[in-house]
Amino acid sequence: MSSRAHLDTGVLLPFLVVVGVMVTALYVPFSSWAYDDPFITFRYAQNLRAGLGFVYNPGERVLSTTTPLYTLLLTGLSFLWSDLPRLSTLISALSLGLGALALYWLGQWWDNPMAGPIAALLYPLAPLMVTTFGAETCFYVTLILWAFALYARGQDLAAMALAALATLTRADGVLAGAVIGLALVVRKRRIPWKPLLLFGLLIAPWYLFSWLYFGSPFPVTLAAKQHQAQMAISDSFAEGFVRMVRGYAKNPLYWLHGVLLAVGLGYALRKARRWLLLLGWGLLYFFGYTLLGVSRYFWYYAPLVPVFVTLIGLGGEAVVKSLKDRWRLFRRLRSALGGLILLFLLFPQARDLWRLAHHPDPRVQIYRDVGLWLAENTPPEANVGTLEVGIIGYYARRRMVDFAGLIQPDVALQMRYETTYEDTALWAVRQYRPNFLVLNPAWFPRLMEQWVDPFCEPLQRFTRPEYFGELVVYQCW
Repeated sequence: MSSRAHLDTGVLLPFLVVVGVMVTALYVPFSSWAYDDPFITFRYAQNLRAGLGFVYNPGERVLSTTTPLYTLLLTGLSFLWSDLPRLSTLISALSLGLGALALYWLGQWWDNPMAGPIAALLYPLAPLMVTTFGAETCFYVTLILWAFALYARGQDLAAMALAALATLTRADGVLAGAVIGLALVVRKRRIPWKPLLLFGLLIAPWYLFSWLYFGSPFPVTLAAKQHQAQMAISDSFAEGFVRMVRGYAKNPLYWLHGVLLAVGLGYALRKARRWLLLLGWGLLYFFGYTLLGVSRYFWYYAPLVPVFVTLIGLGGEAVVKSLKDRWRLFRRLRSALGGLILLFLLFPQARDLWRLAHHPDPRVQIYRDVGLWLAENTPPEANVGTLEVGIIGYYARRRMVDFAGLIQPDVALQMRYETTYEDTALWAVRQYRPNFLVLNPAWFPRLMEQWVDPFCEPLQRFTRPEYFGELVVYQCW
């Protein structure tokens, strides 16, 4: 035991240095990374800090953010740094580093000292995780990984407390609590009342508050994304997952990942069964989202990344152990072989991250331009209708009418198999009559013909080299 502790200490320090370098190297090129959805949460934090309540549109008690704890975290930290997008990106980068540390310790505590570091080094450089920068995803996954790590260490109360915080960050965190709770029942052969009671006590205040404040503890975005999935133009969660896997399978550089993942799954089933706890959570997560029937969004798949990299790490350990046992030469070259495998695994991830850093979302800057213009050139009581309200609404600070149903839940009810976002836009402008519209005219020909041309006039046009087409601000009467 003492020799292992000494070995862990010797490995941990350089590991921490490497992870620290990774986190810094990620934050610098991705500090301005953004996409639309997290800005809805930013606006809740913005309004909460301004004393306007836990709302998106002031005076309208609608729960459109799925992450109450993260909203409160941003609100508190905003007094230190008011730039919420960059603050949230920094939290994401730091969370990846902490998540990597949890995977490292899981490898130590579950007696797979090679699998843990491999998974821990792959995890923060996973492109799918980095694409969620700015959202709550990295923070949420880190809470779950540390909940499992503390469970592995025998710290049951702390593990369930972190599972509760993950549930308050995103409601599907309850799945981690359920897995750990069931594992405690099996291990102790009795109901672990104290951890379960702690879990309930931590999440109960929010659900009681949201029921009284909003009328329901469930965010309206869940129903909106379920309705979006019904449209013929949308993919379901399961369809999107298959599409994502096929995309990776077409790239030969990721074939080693797939091979080691398969080997790692077999190794986990035969010899490393403690990891089945984490794998079980991943399966519950996948089937839960499939049964919810939500539409495909890339950030829904990111929480599965630690499960994948863990299986890859177990596969790498299994291969190295097998070669060491078969050929005496590999006993001396085990570290070199492990390093070579890791290098081949990291290369395609690093390449994809470089491409991501040089190809940000082309909508971000033009949406920001529009939002800032609205803030300076429209009255405070203005109502603005548009398809994607996150970035524009955050910078505009105006009441927003959302054509995708994330802010006004009755808009989502108009979505059916045969409808498109133009149908919901037509319904929303007729129902709510916003006095300003932000549109790419090419996307909404019927809306232009039936509403914009007769009742609105263009005020300002926006173009950017990276954005295809233009965005136009219209004033309507």
